[in-house]
Order: sequence, then C-alpha cells, then structure tokens
Amino acid sequence: MVPPISGYDVGALLYCPANAHQSIADALRDERYPKPFSLAFCLEDTVAEGAVEEAEEALFHTLEQISRYKARQEFYLPLIFIRVRSPQQLKKLAERYSPFASVLRGFILPKFFVDNCADYIQAIREISLRWPEYRYMPIFEAAAMIDLSTRYQNLARVKEQLETVSDRILNIRVGGNDLSHAFGLRRSVRDTIYDVRPVAHLLIDIVTTFATEYVVSGPVWEYFAGEGWEAGLRRELAQDLLSGFVGKTVIHPNQIPVVNDMLKVSCRDYEDACHILGWDRDAGLLVSASPDATRMDEFKTHSNWANRILHLARAYGVREE
Repeated sequence: MVPPISGYDVGALLYCPANAHQSIADALRDERYPKPFSLAFCLEDTVAEGAVEEAEEALFHTLEQISRYKARQEFYLPLIFIRVRSPQQLKKLAERYSPFASVLRGFILPKFFVDNCADYIQAIREISLRWPEYRYMPIFEAAAMIDLSTRYQNLARVKEQLETVSDRILNIRVGGNDLSHAFGLRRSVRDTIYDVRPVAHLLIDIVTTFATEYVVSGPVWEYFAGEGWEAGLRRELAQDLLSGFVGKTVIHPNQIPVVNDMLKVSCRDYEDACHILGWDRDAGLLVSASPDATRMDEFKTHSNWANRILHLARAYGVREE
C-alpha cells in the first residue's frame, strides 16, 4: 500500500539528470542527503536528444537498484518523480517502470500549456486505469504564456481542463529559468526572481490562477556555492512564501536544509492557526485577539491561511523562537 501524499510533502525537489549519477541509489540507501526532500530524475532539458534512450535505460537500472535496496533494509526514501519529455514518453515509461511503482511516486510534465495539455491529460487518464497511485506535477514554463493578448484566457483554459484530473495532480510547478531564457535574462546572486519583473508577473499570474485549488511550488534558485548564495536563496524563499508559493526546485543538496528551514512555521503562526481552526463557530463571535494579543484572528478571514500553516507544520515542523 502506497501511503497518501499531498502537495505540501514535495518541499525541496532535488533535480538529477537521469543519466548522470550512477551512485545515487547508494547515496539514498546511505542517507547522504539532508532530509526531508523529494527527488526528480530528469529526462528532458538535461538530456541531449540523442542520449534519451540511453538515459531511460540508465534510469531503469537506478530504479531497480533503489527497489532492491528498499526490499532489503529500511532507509529514508524521498518521493521520487520522473520529468518526461512528452505525453508519448509518459505513457511508455509509466508502463516500462511499473515494476517500481512502490518507489516511483509519479511524473513531472514540462512545458505544460495549451498545445500539449489535452494530450497530457489523456495520458493521465489512460495510465490511471492501470496505475492509479501515480501523481503528476505540470510545469508552467512555456514561452507561449508570455503573450499578454492570450495569457489569461489560456491559463483559464488549461485550469479548466486540468480540473478533469485534479485528483491526480500533486502540485503545480513553475519554470523561472525557462521563462527568464525567453527574455534573455538571468538573475544574479543578489537578485530574486521577483526582481526580474517580466518573469515575476508571469509567475504571479500562475499563482493567481491555480493557488486556490492546488499547491504551487516556487522556481529553482540556481546558486549553490560561492558568496551570497544562501542569503539569496533565503530572500527568494521569503518572497515565494509571501506570494503564495510552497516548496522549491533545488539543484544541489546544499540547498535542501535552507528550503526546509524556511518552510518551518513560527510558533506565533502555529498558535494562531490552532486558535483559528479550533474556534467554536456556534459561540456567535468569530473574531478575537490572537493568543499573544498582538493581532486580529478572524475565522472567516484567516481559516485558509491557518490550514496552510498546519500543513506546513506537520511536514516541516515549528521554528523555535
């Protein structure tokens, strides 16, 4: 029985080219990476067109090895996903890797937008008839979103189609680097993605469209060493959380503990969330001072926020202050 998961559980999603790290199964078994984290094996942008079949084969053996280790001993197993290249590859690999469904939790769908949305959704429906345990994470990163004359209508169209398989969607992801690439831009270690204004507007439009129904994860931070990388990541994560994003794509194990620390909730927020969700709604009064008597708590205004805080607290803990 595969335990249920939510979009909040993905957290720091570590990307790994599917054909680059032959020792990753050993690293997982030996618990060499900070916890918790999730793991994405990429078969898309990080793999050259001519090396795809070789990468698929390498990933088969990696998943086989992870499954074998897991059958022999207990160790922390991250949520594992595969970033595919197309709906056709998704259907092929869902079947090919089905012997490893006990360790493989689902698939990441790149460049997800109006041109491929219907094909991806049809693939999800077909796969779910045989392997209902798989979950999916579309990535909104296509340059087609840039056009202001169609952006809002197309985002609404995609959301409407996605609702037909919403129970299979684990969370929504965004591609900050792909969107920056479309403009020929790249943020420095001193900037956040929110300083890249054309991209920031796109990301906020995605949150506005989807975050009332789904967990939406923040874009990758591409710095992992050198002066200022951690401070920059913390600045961007603070802006992510304030803008409605939860979680982060990461590219180096160094980044995992920073993401986990930022996803912890404050004692104050946790106490307020418990206060709000524990309200006696039959008492007549649905507003009062917070437990520390510093701000207003109102059930109808703050209950969605409180639910989000408790989800984060369960997954990442409460920060000691």
